[in-house]
Amino acid sequence: MRNVLSIFWREYKSYFVSPIAYVVIGVFIFLVSNRFVYQFNQFVELSFKTISEALARQQTMPKFSINDTVVRSIFQEIRTISMFLLPMITMRLFAEERKTGTVELLLTSPLTITQLVIGKFLGGFILFLTMVLPTSVLFYFLFLYGNPDLGPVLTSYAGIILFGAAVISLGLLISSLTENQIIAGALTFGAFLFLWLVGRLGETNFTVWAKLADYLSITAHYNNFAMGVIDSRDVLFYLSFTFFGLLLTYQSISSLRWR
Repeated sequence: MRNVLSIFWREYKSYFVSPIAYVVIGVFIFLVSNRFVYQFNQFVELSFKTISEALARQQTMPKFSINDTVVRSIFQEIRTISMFLLPMITMRLFAEERKTGTVELLLTSPLTITQLVIGKFLGGFILFLTMVLPTSVLFYFLFLYGNPDLGPVLTSYAGIILFGAAVISLGLLISSLTENQIIAGALTFGAFLFLWLVGRLGETNFTVWAKLADYLSITAHYNNFAMGVIDSRDVLFYLSFTFFGLLLTYQSISSLRWR
């Protein structure tokens, strides 16, 4: 466990030595905050407009759900924005070690490959949590001045955490396959984009292949979390995706020892 924590802390600190962490976290918070303000203003304008029309026509006051119009939309934005920024986090995890030759030193050290892979994964994953954590301030103000349901907020955060773990494991795998960080980042971005588009195919078709594509989509399994539902099939999918991503990374790093 000590070796895993050492690798994790070394990796986590290295993000803040370079501008990567500051740029990724800053861009993420800016984009999410901007979308939050936009969605909240849209909700307020729609509420006033609809209530004014109801009063003018002496109709029953309509009910508005801030969870459906604001909370769900914001978490969808968090998922999408993080998916496009995560390649910047994962691209260097192993590619940099391979380029500088330090991966050989790590493989001949007392560290096991399992400890190395888990430590690297935790470095990227904890940085992702560091990136997502400040968004809780937005929902604090939403609860302060509004009345959203807590359940969907909590399940949405659970879904974001599982989603982040899955995509980071995929990025870690791709980073272990190349020495070039730019190539690793581009391939990871392409893989995320493919998995996103696969989900869109499943939404527009009802064939067996479309349903299979929808099941394999890494984004489609998040939808239930955003609606306040925790489905064991979605949890199992993300955990399995993360496990196999780490397993394949283990095999990729193990192969370097025999080259």
